[in-house]
Amino acid sequence: MPKRILIVDDEPQLVEMVKMRLEANNYEVIVAHDGMEALEKARKGEPDLIILDLMLPKLDGYQVCRMLKFDRALSKIPIIMLTALGKKEDREWGKKVKADAYIIKPFNAEELLERVARLIK
Repeated sequence: MPKRILIVDDEPQLVEMVKMRLEANNYEVIVAHDGMEALEKARKGEPDLIILDLMLPKLDGYQVCRMLKFDRALSKIPIIMLTALGKKEDREWGKKVKADAYIIKPFNAEELLERVARLIK
């Protein structure tokens, strides 16, 4: 059974590009376009990993990550933050909310796939 990945981003082109790469590598992909939808799909869709943008409508990625990591049923799901926010303090916030990885846009697709493979085991 393929591993399921939830992509959370409000940029349709980026979502489509990442989705195509993941599906080409035999992952099942579900998508959310804002923070509230991300929480809902994480609870219902039982993803094996989440790729999460930070700048999202409704709830930002930091809030989503924090809420998922504090939820006992969901806290073990690895979260990769994929964001344009690359300052040192942004990365530190990523650590504080317990993100498992932090990748800055624009990103290398191969690096993302390697991270996904490493975290999803």
